[in-house]
Amino acid sequence: MPYDLGNPELDALVAQLVAGATTSEHADLIAEMIVTSLKLGRDGASKADLKLINTALKEMRYSNLVFARHEEPKVTIYGSARIGEDDPNYHLTADFAATMAESGWGVITGAGPGIMEAGSKGAGIDNAYGVNIRLPFEDEANLHISPDRIVNFKYFFTRKLGFVKEAHAFVLLPGGWGTLDETFELLTLVQTGKSDLHPIVLLEAEGTEYWGPMIEFITDQQLARGLISESDLNLFLHTTDHREAAEHIWHFYGNYHSQRYSGGRLVLRLNEDPSDATIEHLNDEYSDIVVDGRIEKVEATAAETEDSDALHLHRIAFVFDRRHFGRLRAMIDTLNDLVAAPTPSHLPEPMTEEHAERPW
Repeated sequence: MPYDLGNPELDALVAQLVAGATTSEHADLIAEMIVTSLKLGRDGASKADLKLINTALKEMRYSNLVFARHEEPKVTIYGSARIGEDDPNYHLTADFAATMAESGWGVITGAGPGIMEAGSKGAGIDNAYGVNIRLPFEDEANLHISPDRIVNFKYFFTRKLGFVKEAHAFVLLPGGWGTLDETFELLTLVQTGKSDLHPIVLLEAEGTEYWGPMIEFITDQQLARGLISESDLNLFLHTTDHREAAEHIWHFYGNYHSQRYSGGRLVLRLNEDPSDATIEHLNDEYSDIVVDGRIEKVEATAAETEDSDALHLHRIAFVFDRRHFGRLRAMIDTLNDLVAAPTPSHLPEPMTEEHAERPW
């Protein structure tokens, strides 16, 4: 069914407007956004609702523009604005950010003080990005981010999208309710497959004892009660070593590149061609997440070829159960163990929606 206004004359005017205003190859999607706006007017949406949707769209558009200018891989750092320069977690954050920047990574923070400032300062002005939130008590971005790499958000939900959408990895330092909200949202996104898998690190200075009690709660309550699966614990690393955190991220992209659903199967794109012995090992070790058939080496699918989607890479594919993403993460770790971990500079575009065969 076409998504239009149901009025041929008006639909033709929308098409004419789009054709005259943009040369985008995705003109059909731009037309749909215009149609949605007009339908909001038809629906009698309130002024408050229209203002919210309008502001959110403008914020998302500008965020896309800012990040599209910079292609290096990026890591998002979360943590408290209230942590001072004398706190060991401040120094740990700066050390981690500096390590990532030295290896060619950009560093995204919330642009504020505390842990955010430490991440920006450690990354340096040429590698720091900020997704700032306008609050009555905390409005201005810290001084360690170039103004052309800052996006100012009115809404937390659009800001949170910017944090996640633009990053290849995530590191969480101690923080308040906002940090915990972001932590569990990240874990939920990868646990449910709403996001592709990414490395997630719970980092804290030695002796802090911040993440430990939370992990105990997860294992003693959630896991013990069957509210999560044991394999879900594969979805994050807990460490007090900034170098281990960095190496965990580099290792994740040592062989694994990206994924895509195609023809009902999950395709994993790899830098190295797995041997036949490796394929046999994967089938023996991870048969529990294969719904039908076997894990196999494959060529690029028709959909990938049509999109020129990472055609230079090697591939394996299988019918994934689309449920046990912690086990899938373990499989990716197994594949990455086959190669020496690089500090990569060419990674997939983060968090795209081109996967037409998502299961939702």
